[in-house]
Amino acid sequence: MLKQRLVDRLKVRVYANRKELGTAAGLAVAERMRDLLAKQPGIRMIFAAAPSQNEFLETLVAQDGIDWSRVTAFHMDDYIGLAPDAPQRFSRFLQDRLFDLVRPGVVHLIDVSSEIDAECERYGRLLSEAPIDIVCLGIGENGHIAFNDPPVADFDDPLLIKPVELDDACRTQQVNDGCFESFDAVPTHALTLTIPLMMSGAHLFCMVPGPTKRNAVTETLNGPISTACPATALRRHPDCTLFVDADSYAGAEA
Repeated sequence: MLKQRLVDRLKVRVYANRKELGTAAGLAVAERMRDLLAKQPGIRMIFAAAPSQNEFLETLVAQDGIDWSRVTAFHMDDYIGLAPDAPQRFSRFLQDRLFDLVRPGVVHLIDVSSEIDAECERYGRLLSEAPIDIVCLGIGENGHIAFNDPPVADFDDPLLIKPVELDDACRTQQVNDGCFESFDAVPTHALTLTIPLMMSGAHLFCMVPGPTKRNAVTETLNGPISTACPATALRRHPDCTLFVDADSYAGAEA
């Protein structure tokens, strides 16, 4: 680790590169899972789906001593309008890189092929059945967490999951990440968990590598806590750790 600091309540850990970041995050999440599973019958977790999570997920699936059969897993967002077998579906991403490898006891996938209001009611009911123990997330280039872009982010949102229209910066990021060939190919709408739902998690782990996230990290750590950069809400959480690398952290202390 290159550096650690505290910004309000947010614990910041800086690593040399995204590989070291992902390894450290994976080990930290695994340790928290083992600790919780030693004290309670099961745990409930929410995962993000994005290239920024790749190294973290690779490390997590390789860890021993985790009883995944006692884990209930959710994911935090997905596109509306993609074909059921589209590789860009976030449910597919997490199935390929996590769920199909470790076999959690229960996996709740967002069904974007269903009627949207009914799906929000169904998934919200599942989310509210018991507290969320761990949330593994990232931060978008526009400062979003999940698909809570600045125009639709609400720190006091009464909903648990909702449909949203994606802003241009968010859709551009999907092209920058290599997920879509062009801006026009990126869906315009998605279902997302809300900010209060994610902030309700007992332990948050946020992985944000790479130079394209530099401005978002700088604003998250230095800007006012505001929906203009939704990730600034993380500074209010009682147990959130932000894992960044030298590329994403550069300029954050300017």
